[in-house]
Amino acid sequence: MKLNEWSVGAFQLTWLKGGLTKLDGGAMFGVVPKPLWSKKYPSNELNQIPLRADPILVEAYGKRILIEAGMGNGRLTDKQKRNFGLEEESQVIEALAAKGLTPADIDIVVMTHMHYDHCNGLVSVQDGQLVPTFPRAVIYVQEQEWAEMKEPNIRSRNTYWEDNWRPIEQLVQTYGEQYEVLPGITLHHTGGHSLGHAIVRMESEGELVLHLADIMPTHSHHNPLWVMAYDDYPMTSIFAKEQWIKSGIEQGAWFTFYHDAVYRVVKWNEKGEIIDHIEIEL
Repeated sequence: MKLNEWSVGAFQLTWLKGGLTKLDGGAMFGVVPKPLWSKKYPSNELNQIPLRADPILVEAYGKRILIEAGMGNGRLTDKQKRNFGLEEESQVIEALAAKGLTPADIDIVVMTHMHYDHCNGLVSVQDGQLVPTFPRAVIYVQEQEWAEMKEPNIRSRNTYWEDNWRPIEQLVQTYGEQYEVLPGITLHHTGGHSLGHAIVRMESEGELVLHLADIMPTHSHHNPLWVMAYDDYPMTSIFAKEQWIKSGIEQGAWFTFYHDAVYRVVKWNEKGEIIDHIEIEL
């Protein structure tokens, strides 16, 4: 299995194959007209765009951290597979095995939010029972996100599922506005895409990496105004993107992605031009 690996500062990052969906491009780009977004990101004749769901394994300080959890396996009905455009289920366990690891070797899982396409992989089906995929891991979830996960509203109940939180609740640790998981690896609450959405900031040896998760799901969402119709609080997304992208570029940051089907990592200059990148290899 081909693994995309990248070293930055003292951190080793590996993207694990967590699944592939094809969703409506209009929904993914909100009010942006197709003649504009279609120049920036590939689409098919059905107006669908490819979106990966690839967790990032971060190895640092003798710990193994997973950012996001993938689509999982056997977690969707046939109807859900059609509706969500699922083309490929998770191969996270196989990817870990290719590195000589098992799910029990994961120490920490960082969840930017708990929508099904990010957290299905936290739960596995074994002997007809739902069990934690990463049984030894502490799972970090922003406190407002966890509260809504357990008591979703009329809109969010379509993506926050009891089967995704009840099996793991003993492993979850919540936090407020900011939390340092390990030295240089910090979670920041942004809201926007969901009430408790968070991003991951990683800094080591003078290198800065920002994982903006679903407030910038692909490199084509670089424009702060290009936000998804899926965002619960789009203006919050816009303000958070504007702040983090601007400050990140000023600091020479790398930007990583979970959903992008083209790039793993991108670096922009202040004109918004891509000046360095790592493309996906599958």
